[in-house]
Amino acid sequence: MHDPHHARRFGLPTATALVMGNIIGGGIFLLPASVAPYGTVSLLAFVVLTVGAVALALVFGRLAERDPRTGGPYVYARAAFGDFAGFLSAWSYWTMTWVSNAALAVAAVGYVHVLAPGHESKGVDLAVALLALWLPALANLAGTRWVGAVQIVSTVLKFVPLLFVAVAGLFFFDPDNLGPFHSGGGSAVGGLSAAAAILLYSYVGVESASMSAGEVRDPERNVGRASVLGTVGAAVVYLVGTLSVFGTVAHRDLVNSTAPFSDAVNAMFGGSWGGTLIALAAVVSIVGALNGWILMSAQAPYAAARDGLFPAAFAAKRRGVPTFGVLVGTVLASLLTVVNYTSGSGGVFESLVLITTFSATVPYLLAVGAQVHFLLSGRRDEVRAGRFARDLVLALLGFGFSFWLVAGAGYAAVYQGTLFLFAGVLVYILMAARRAAARPRAEAAAEAAPAEAALAEAVPADGARPAAGTAV
Repeated sequence: MHDPHHARRFGLPTATALVMGNIIGGGIFLLPASVAPYGTVSLLAFVVLTVGAVALALVFGRLAERDPRTGGPYVYARAAFGDFAGFLSAWSYWTMTWVSNAALAVAAVGYVHVLAPGHESKGVDLAVALLALWLPALANLAGTRWVGAVQIVSTVLKFVPLLFVAVAGLFFFDPDNLGPFHSGGGSAVGGLSAAAAILLYSYVGVESASMSAGEVRDPERNVGRASVLGTVGAAVVYLVGTLSVFGTVAHRDLVNSTAPFSDAVNAMFGGSWGGTLIALAAVVSIVGALNGWILMSAQAPYAAARDGLFPAAFAAKRRGVPTFGVLVGTVLASLLTVVNYTSGSGGVFESLVLITTFSATVPYLLAVGAQVHFLLSGRRDEVRAGRFARDLVLALLGFGFSFWLVAGAGYAAVYQGTLFLFAGVLVYILMAARRAAARPRAEAAAEAAPAEAALAEAVPADGARPAAGTAV
């Protein structure tokens, strides 16, 4: 199951920081304003989604106990449903990561403008976006120790100011700022669903520890713990932070806010320094998220390449990191970023970003489906005997959460994502053809090996052939 000579470099704190850092990207800084039009019912949506996300994190922990190898959802899907399902999981996850990395890099540019105003130009913006991609990529190429160090530092640097705003906001909380429980037309249930659709993707990243299980110490225990702790930690920041912003910024102002956390800081302490503080935290948050997601972009193809489902180059590792996967993912994200700034239209870029919203759900559905399969197919021992009822409930909750993610993606994302997913079938066919062509040669070599060994034993040490008639 494990390579005893491989030094696992991610302890529980680092694995937890990886999960939390990947979940909390740049979106947190706009979330309160995004859900404010639906009223405080959006806080209830946060609670419901957190339950589903924690259930999914627990499912990944259970599956890692069964098979603690790098690759997470890919490993589980392949073990339960075969090569094709495993490939679809790896392909979907891989495309999601490098496209979303480009989106994160572009998002970082907007916050850099707040820190250094007056230098806006396409050339400068492109340079900043590429720098946001390649600095974390260099940390990844330096090895898992650097990845872990950057992840812990960036998680602390973004978690502390966000938590400070969240906690401080409770002391300035004014219930009159909250606004109605449900605003807008329709029912409260409709508002809950609409807010949830916006919030759903705030929890993408719960699988991060299982994706890097091969680098985690004692993965049978620590993957599940890190998944839950990281998810709960992110949920605390999300929920308390949103509640504080709701209570410090008047609802009518929050609905139109473009920087809700900055507005909250300014409302609490006066002045205009809140924008700079939050912009700095946002840049750190995005760079930290890119550090983790660049690693994720290499882990899925690494696991698939190890089984012959991706090109063999993706299986190469140095210092615990699949370096080829890191380079390819970063180059693809960089090319997409260049297209975004040079095409003159964001249409292509926005369409590809929509694809990621659907692509993220495919590995989730296959993974929780694998857990249900193991439980119901008489293989309960593989997910720890004695927990059947609890594991089945968690798996069904995780499946419901993942299915909700698909529904929340919207028709366009599902349509385009499905087309992009089917494009990967051609890659699978090519890899399957290569494996089929190599199989006869491997079988012939295996058959020839015993004959060559017997001949070698029959030849005397001095190399002379036995005389005619001599029994061999």
